[in-house]
Amino acid sequence: MTIHNLGEGNSLLNQFVAELRDVDIQKDAMRFRRNIERIGEILSYELSKTLDYQQKTITTPLGTKEMSIPNNDLVLCSILRAGFPLHQGILNYFDMAENGFISAFRHHPNDGDEFEVVVEYFATPSLKDKTLILIDPMLATGRTMENVLKCLEKYGIPKQIHLVSVIGSKEGIAHVEEVFPDNTHLWISAVDDALNGRGYILPGLGDAGDLCYGSKL
Repeated sequence: MTIHNLGEGNSLLNQFVAELRDVDIQKDAMRFRRNIERIGEILSYELSKTLDYQQKTITTPLGTKEMSIPNNDLVLCSILRAGFPLHQGILNYFDMAENGFISAFRHHPNDGDEFEVVVEYFATPSLKDKTLILIDPMLATGRTMENVLKCLEKYGIPKQIHLVSVIGSKEGIAHVEEVFPDNTHLWISAVDDALNGRGYILPGLGDAGDLCYGSKL
């Protein structure tokens, strides 16, 4: 796997991540969602540099110009519900892409620390020989990404997989490296060192879904 950690350099991206983490700023749910969307746009721009391109003649009012244009069959697939604003940021740039959606959540039996990842709903076009962009803001243990990959196998094998996350843990990244194909790319804006007992990223930012859309029962 090729890991692109854009947070290692200095850029405006770090401002948006800092605001996501800030306990005071993140109380503004609209700003929280918009910052995730902005991060999706920045990561998409960098991701776009690795795609396939073809030459195309563009006609202007005064002549013609040869341009290098992306030439990929893209499928954006996000993990609900926190994936919505990140998905929108990526879709803002890859607006001709097909789209898929998957519902995956953690189930903690007896409210303990141990959990299983449950996938209940998915809707996606064919992935056969396409470029799959799999979207999940928080790459914590990596088990959600793994389970989603298994569920998507029946829809065809993509020729390329890109994972897009806002924050990941070193443990989660190591896990997806083990289970995803070698030619997978991970695009991420920050990597944190640890997980707590319930599998949440430390220091992370909290529950991204709740911060985007309100607490769940």
